[in-house]
Amino acid sequence: MNPLQAIILGALQGATEFLPISSSGHLVLIPWLLGWDQSGLIFDTTVHLGTLVAVLAYFYHDLWSLLVAWLRSLLRRDFSDAQARLAWLILLGTLPAALLGYLLQDFFEGLFGQPLRVALLLVVTGLLITAAERVGKRQRTLQSLNSRDALIIGLAQACAIAPGISRSGATISAGLARGLNRAEAARLSFLLSTPIIFGTGIFKLADTLSGGVPTEQWATLLLGFVASALTGYFFIRFLMNYLQKHSLRPFAIYCASVGIIMAAIAISGVI
Repeated sequence: MNPLQAIILGALQGATEFLPISSSGHLVLIPWLLGWDQSGLIFDTTVHLGTLVAVLAYFYHDLWSLLVAWLRSLLRRDFSDAQARLAWLILLGTLPAALLGYLLQDFFEGLFGQPLRVALLLVVTGLLITAAERVGKRQRTLQSLNSRDALIIGLAQACAIAPGISRSGATISAGLARGLNRAEAARLSFLLSTPIIFGTGIFKLADTLSGGVPTEQWATLLLGFVASALTGYFFIRFLMNYLQKHSLRPFAIYCASVGIIMAAIAISGVI
């Protein structure tokens, strides 16, 4: 991978991790379409950690408040505080993805080499977003969140381990289906991403670094990391502002269209 490819793929990860259009799907389909070599696990892990930095930077005050409230609830054994309750629900919502990722890791990693299936799952993302926009009442806030909501939204996040299913698209859609308004569903989606990106990122990074990283790769890893963090922050800010007044339908159309086009290319054997 050359420096330009590292910047492009890092920026692509930063944008598509938070826009509901599947970062993993794009990281599979774009290199395949352009004839580039697959980026590899170490690069993918690095750019995911870049998006974690973006979330931490944008939601610093929210996350700090949640952490303090959570620790206080442990010490005092008092779970009545709204922030502490939300923190516990976020941890509950993280469990399905953690368990499914651990149990079916080989299955999900096998999908990264199958562009046709990834393209079809991108179409599924478009359908999920469309359905959620139609059925969601968009009246609830995070203060009304309960354990059932957290588990359902967490299961949606677990499904998004498969490349082509957008993590933000699945979790925001699940939030909408549970009645959350768009801005609150997006906020929950981003907060929910923090523990799972951190956990999987650190685990995979430690695993890959144990085998050593060639010296010549460090420059591309750094470029990808910085590009991912900067674009991630920008697109979190963009989406949070966008959802104040607009729907997710344009992203649904994009996912379905790109998925159909990529599937047609894969079936035709042109590439």
